[in-house]
Amino acid sequence: MARPITLFTGQWADLPFEEVCRLASGWGYAGLEIACWGDHFEVDRALADDAYIPRRLEILAKHDLKVWAISNHLVGQAVCDIPDERHQAILPPRIWGDGEPEGVRRRAAAEMQDTARAAAALGVDTVAGFTGSSIWHTVAMFPPVPDAMVECGYADFADRWNPILDVFDEVGVRFAHEVHPSEIAYDYWTTVRTLEAIGHRPAFGLNFDPSHFVWQDLDPVGFLFDFRDRIYHVDCKDTKVRTGDGRRGRLSSHLPWADLRRGWDFISTGRGDVPWEDVFRALNAIGYDGPISIEWEDAGMDRLQGAPEALEFVRALNAIEPPAAAFDAAFSADETDSPDASDASD
Repeated sequence: MARPITLFTGQWADLPFEEVCRLASGWGYAGLEIACWGDHFEVDRALADDAYIPRRLEILAKHDLKVWAISNHLVGQAVCDIPDERHQAILPPRIWGDGEPEGVRRRAAAEMQDTARAAAALGVDTVAGFTGSSIWHTVAMFPPVPDAMVECGYADFADRWNPILDVFDEVGVRFAHEVHPSEIAYDYWTTVRTLEAIGHRPAFGLNFDPSHFVWQDLDPVGFLFDFRDRIYHVDCKDTKVRTGDGRRGRLSSHLPWADLRRGWDFISTGRGDVPWEDVFRALNAIGYDGPISIEWEDAGMDRLQGAPEALEFVRALNAIEPPAAAFDAAFSADETDSPDASDASD
């Protein structure tokens, strides 16, 4: 399948947008999954300045790049979270405001509605991102968590996101939620519950990123098969699990990225434990023909080395084409249909 391979710009937001375009184009990427932070894509300016989006498209065209999706993970996180100083560090000041939690949530929700409008104006139909969660802090189940508290968490998600998704529907854009610890959907069964909470409405789908499955011991291929109608976007990020010594745990002990005492780490795509060939064969099997976006994260490797290397790795897998016919079809073919059948009768 001729799926375009893009570079997610979230980990490159310290660089000017045009510099990221220059790098990605030089490496051979087909386009970008543009992050709505740094100077890469500013939602408020996109809606307020008629020249803003044409300028962005002009820069992309100059570097022979396209865009199929944008990302607003950071603001989306604040919609359902209980905001604290961590959120202040990632949110625009106009969204953080005075930091009063409910005000932050409301402004974040309004920004996600505007993100849908800005995406439509840019000409893309997918916004990838996070939802946040008011119940993630209960995941350890102690103090004991009443069932009603969990139910309230999913109801809170539905109450906050349904009005956002109404705007997505209005403008013909889809939201692709990244299944990720700290979100309302972070594994298989929470994804099931999340979709149920919003009535399986088509505006809400999934951004598939297998790196978050591997360290949780989840099967990314089975997930693709079971949620095949909801895979709206794909990010390629890898994870290396190192829990075999009995000291390094899955929860990683509050240790920083790349600390070798951690039980797992994000690592450059192709160097970790994601079963990538199986993933790409599954993408073929479910008929996914959207972009493949490389989300490059590896605290132990220079990104200028890792991003082009990851592209070459993914490009080879992306080139696997489903066969036109089953490999064993020849065994059941009528002998009289074979080119040599007439010769045999002479």
